[in-house]
Amino acid sequence: MSYASYRRFLAMSAAVALGGPVLAGCGSSDDGDAGARSGPVELTYWAWAPGIDKVADLWNKGPGKKEQITVTVKKQAAGDDLVTKIVTAAKAKEAPDLVQAEYQALPTLVSNDVLADISDEADGARGAFAPGVWQQVTLGSDAVYAVPQDSGPMMFYYREDLFEEYGLKVPATWDEFAETARALKKKAPDKDLTTFSANDSGLFAGLAQQAGARWWTTEGDKWKVGIDDAATRKVADFWGGLVAEDVIDNQPMYTPAWNKALNTGRQIAWVSAVWAPGTLTTAAPDTKGKWAVAPLPQWSASKPATGSWGGSTTAVTNDSEHKAAAAAFATWLNTDPKALAALVEESGIYPAATAAQSGGALAEAPDYFSNQPGFYTEAAAIAKTAAPAAWGPNVNVAYTTFKDAFGRAARNKAGFGAALTAVQDKTVADLKKSGFGVAR
Repeated sequence: MSYASYRRFLAMSAAVALGGPVLAGCGSSDDGDAGARSGPVELTYWAWAPGIDKVADLWNKGPGKKEQITVTVKKQAAGDDLVTKIVTAAKAKEAPDLVQAEYQALPTLVSNDVLADISDEADGARGAFAPGVWQQVTLGSDAVYAVPQDSGPMMFYYREDLFEEYGLKVPATWDEFAETARALKKKAPDKDLTTFSANDSGLFAGLAQQAGARWWTTEGDKWKVGIDDAATRKVADFWGGLVAEDVIDNQPMYTPAWNKALNTGRQIAWVSAVWAPGTLTTAAPDTKGKWAVAPLPQWSASKPATGSWGGSTTAVTNDSEHKAAAAAFATWLNTDPKALAALVEESGIYPAATAAQSGGALAEAPDYFSNQPGFYTEAAAIAKTAAPAAWGPNVNVAYTTFKDAFGRAARNKAGFGAALTAVQDKTVADLKKSGFGVAR
């Protein structure tokens, strides 16, 4: 879709954001293939999740066989690499029928006219997902561009044994979190409650969501960038203050030094997401059975909320000649009990569908958390409080700028105010450079 067409479409559409107004595209899935096809249908699915080909085989041998719809999975790289590849393929009219896309990538793909609106085929799946999750695939006034696949509700992980040793209570609010960090530093100066890491922008984005941030919305036919809004600034000032006060660490995650800090008990807590057990298994193998999970500390105890860090969807492309068939597979993949169980067992995901988030394939806690048998029951309760997220067409620019600006600020312990302004300014400048209208 050309930018001119995009502006006209937005102007005619009801302005509703990702949690308000948002980007709307002009693809449609109303191609009538469900009733018109007279023979077998072959679909191609680009995805990165491990073992997803085995899950697709369940479809091919079951519902797909009955409907004469076969899905072939072609493994791809994840993240920005896949976004670039799929946009390039779509420009050449060679995109696959289906693609695994992260939530934050959807507006970028829609603005490049990659994805089809599958609201007619998939909207019936709405009730299978938490509102904050479904909202992330519902762009525009009523368009649906994907079916949620997995989600990453954020949670608080802590060393249960060390909290007890140092007489610490699990913080219920962020004020209590700060006091816990200070109390630990006084009792054990060589230890840190946690670290602020600037090498994964998704962590900060999730924390901002929890506080109520809406980074991208629209006003009429223009984008409005709110990265430097009051909610995000509150989060930035909070973490920047703890770093400047030297009561938490400032080293990046996923490094040998960070792994060692977790494994030796130098860092005794981690703000992460539901997928953390897999990371801890590798990073801190010697501490298995010593961690516990709790909800994130809250800004408002009366309005519990969590952010999301990670997660993906199954989307149908405009290049597909069988959009209804592709949408049928996407819906089955992410709502059918057998498919969801297979996604958990084969792909290791945390399903976005609420019915599959505890019990069944997730009846037992991760082996690393054998000391907390109710791990997934707790996670499911937290997932229901997921706050809506607001994504735009240049998340990659915001994320890259965040890593640079916040990385420098964290190393220098200089506070995060200027860094947040830099992310806002560069994101706005990039939108304008790309030809989008930007509201003040």
